[in-house]
Amino acid sequence: MHASIVIDRVTKAFAGDRRSTPVLQDVSLVIPHGQFVCLLGPSGCGKSTLLNAIAGFAPPTSGTIVSDGMPVMGPGPQRGMVFQEYALFPWMTVAQNIGFGLQIKGQRRPEIAARVAALLEMLSLSDFAARYPKDLSGGMRQRVAIARVLALDSPILLMDEPFGALDALTRRNLQDELLRIWAELDKTIVFVTHSIEEAIYLADRIVVMTYRPGTIKRDLLVELPRLRDPAAPEFNALKRELGMLVMEEQQRHHRAEMRAAAVD
Repeated sequence: MHASIVIDRVTKAFAGDRRSTPVLQDVSLVIPHGQFVCLLGPSGCGKSTLLNAIAGFAPPTSGTIVSDGMPVMGPGPQRGMVFQEYALFPWMTVAQNIGFGLQIKGQRRPEIAARVAALLEMLSLSDFAARYPKDLSGGMRQRVAIARVLALDSPILLMDEPFGALDALTRRNLQDELLRIWAELDKTIVFVTHSIEEAIYLADRIVVMTYRPGTIKRDLLVELPRLRDPAAPEFNALKRELGMLVMEEQQRHHRAEMRAAAVD
């Protein structure tokens, strides 16, 4: 398997009025083609910052990121991004939202129509093609956002807590949809989540990050067979192990906040 993403000693700091704030420190990962990777950790550990660096939105302060053999210098068509906020155009229908990127690329209308129709069918949106985002539930809007990214056929899919705002049932349904799409389309996925159960349910590999500055605390392969049962003993054993790792970082975060408050 060739590497889809190579992250080499990436550090990221944000400039402040008096000093810079380190967010990532010496992060190195090699993600093979077709792997489903979850970045897991407490708030403030740099998960989203790392994802944005892979996307090309936030270049690292030092270190390099290579995507499919090319250095990441900015956003590009090889890396599609799905955000927690749906970011749909409210004045466009579902079909128009999905086809927008193809239209910008200059593809012909028959090609766009065929691609949009296929994605509407894949994501069970065909009956909603002429609806507007305001008429859809949160789960439906996120399906449209995913379809819009899939329309561009990027080999790498980057997802920043895309199901975080959804109810439990909708979330599980979309997790299953995502796994089906991933298996069918052979995408490489990097998925940010706060949920330990979600990470175990979805991922081939879970990368646990430390509290700021974010480094890699644990990098482990999930060897449970699919589809995974959250009630299974093996699932819960892994959930306990990951829970302890994340709790350590949450406690470290709390201690750091207490020290900062005492200094102020």
